[in-house]
Amino acid sequence: MKNKTALTFLVFALVTLALGILFGLLASLQYIFPTFIKSVIPFSKMRPFHVTTVISWIILAATGSIYFYMVKEEKLSLFSFKLPKAHLLLFLATGVTIYFSFMLGYTEGREYLSFSPILTIPVLLGWILFGLNYFKTLRKSVKNWPVYYWMWGTGIVFMVYHLCEAHFWLIPSFKEHFVKDIAVQWKSYGSFVGSWNMLVYGISIYIMCKIKGDEKLARGKKAFFFYFLGLTNLMFGWAHHTYIIPMQPWIRYVAYGISMTEWIILAHIIYSWKQSLSIQKQEEYPIAYKFLVVADLWVFLNLILALVFSIPAINFFTHGTHITVAHSMGTTIGINTSILFASLFFIASKLKPDFTFKKIKQYVTLYNVSLLLFWVVLLMAGIKKSHWMYFTKNVLFSEMQESLFYVYIAFFSFGLLLVISILRIITPLFFVFIKNIYQNRVMIKDEEKQAVL
Repeated sequence: MKNKTALTFLVFALVTLALGILFGLLASLQYIFPTFIKSVIPFSKMRPFHVTTVISWIILAATGSIYFYMVKEEKLSLFSFKLPKAHLLLFLATGVTIYFSFMLGYTEGREYLSFSPILTIPVLLGWILFGLNYFKTLRKSVKNWPVYYWMWGTGIVFMVYHLCEAHFWLIPSFKEHFVKDIAVQWKSYGSFVGSWNMLVYGISIYIMCKIKGDEKLARGKKAFFFYFLGLTNLMFGWAHHTYIIPMQPWIRYVAYGISMTEWIILAHIIYSWKQSLSIQKQEEYPIAYKFLVVADLWVFLNLILALVFSIPAINFFTHGTHITVAHSMGTTIGINTSILFASLFFIASKLKPDFTFKKIKQYVTLYNVSLLLFWVVLLMAGIKKSHWMYFTKNVLFSEMQESLFYVYIAFFSFGLLLVISILRIITPLFFVFIKNIYQNRVMIKDEEKQAVL
């Protein structure tokens, strides 16, 4: 496989990120001009395009990073070098099919998985192939696993389970029982996010270990406490999202406490690592270091927001508003994407040691500032909508939307700056990976010629 398949995952991850943020930008423009390209892609179609593509970015970037680290950095001989290629082809073929199905109006799935349920089958098969290769490789090659191996393995296993669980609504006994149906739906989606968090957070710990040159971070009691806390959150932390469902109050409070504690521990791990890192180590991988610091900042900001709106009395007013979207953006972009950027720049520095930070330094600042302003505007829009829903009488929805016109202008403007910063950040990565894939192909052909001679 060399690096070729892993880097191909990363190239397509960058493509999906670019597409995902462009879909999001177009959707934000439809808030200002509701008829904008409505005849081509109405908002009802734009949203699934955006959500599915952004999730694909996280999955592809995490998967490609893990394959790269196993083969290139850890020098592990994979159980099979053909399975990653099959994994990649399954994901790409399914992704193209999902796009065509969305264009044709087939969105009979739900929420994050709005595509046809039958298309989940090849996605599941891809995860099963990934898991088979992962566990077969590590079982024969590695003893006394560091925490990031446990986190990656756990993320893969639970991804398979929760993708299945997310489709329990197809079973009549679930579909016909409203409370059971809603409970399982949101449980599965919450745990689905927890599964990819396992992959991403495991990557963050891996990078921190490699930058510092010290494996203690991945083998200490704190790391494994964080792992088991994350595992508990994956299995039970979803409950604080289901306040609208009848349940015992203690379940909500326990789930709320678990999810908040996980973020506190992650923030503490990154902060402690940052404080213990020498200037020399920071300068050795400057971009990866910078994005881990950015992720730590967004853990802190999102933690404050989550602590506030997870209180049942406040959640009643914020549920279904842009405040929830702000939380989602802070997590998906501020935390997950920043960690994955750190991973991709770490990989790029391995492939191209002279990769320079100066060319994109200003865009990293723009990324962080525009995301912060974008996040604040979403909170403002959410507060306004909540006020209209619960404290305003005889005001039509259209009137409320019109009153938010300038807020939506700011929403689009900061979103545009965020898109520009991300595109400028990922462009050099794209070319580094493409060039290395080409060099690998040439190298393989040369080796084949030598073998024949």
